[in-house]
Amino acid sequence: MNLYKLTLISLLAALATVGRFLFSFYPNVQPVTAIIIICGIWLGPFYSVVLAVVTTILSNMLLGMGIWTLPQIVSWSLIGLLAGWLGKYRHVIPMYVYAAFAGVSGYFFGFMMAVTYGQVGNHFFAYWLSSLPFDTYHAVGNVVFMIVLYPVLSRLFKQYESKNIHSFKHPNQSMN
Repeated sequence: MNLYKLTLISLLAALATVGRFLFSFYPNVQPVTAIIIICGIWLGPFYSVVLAVVTTILSNMLLGMGIWTLPQIVSWSLIGLLAGWLGKYRHVIPMYVYAAFAGVSGYFFGFMMAVTYGQVGNHFFAYWLSSLPFDTYHAVGNVVFMIVLYPVLSRLFKQYESKNIHSFKHPNQSMN
C-alpha cells in the first residue's frame, strides 16, 4: 500500500462516514455501499475491504457501536470483494450493471444483518420480512448514489491512472 492509496482510502472513508452521518435521518439510505463498490471496482478487493472496515468503525464511532458493527464489516467487505472481482472487467461492464449490483447489494446487506439478528432471537424470517421495506430503501439509495457518485469518482480515478499507470493497475490485471 503506497502513500497515495492510503490517502485515497482515508478520503473515501471520510466521504462515506460523513455521507452516512448526513443521511442518518433517512432509514437505510447511505452512500457507504456505493463508495465501497466504486473502491472495489477501481482499486481492487483488498482496498475495498480496508475501506469497509475503516468506514464501519469510523461511522459507528459517530452513530453508535453495537452488535451490528461486526456484521456490517462482514457484509460491506463481501460486497467490496465482489465489486473488486467486477472491477477486472470495468472497461466492458456498462454503468447499469454496476447500478443493479448496488441495488442487489442493499438487499444482500439487509439479509446478512437479518441472519445475525435473527439468530440471536431465533426469529430470522420475522426479522428478515419486517426489514424488507428498509432493505428496499437501502437498495434504491445505493442505485441513486451509484449513478451520482460513480461518474465523479471514476473521473478522479482515471485522472490519477493516466498520470501513474504502473502504480494504479487493478490487482487482477497484468502489468503490461
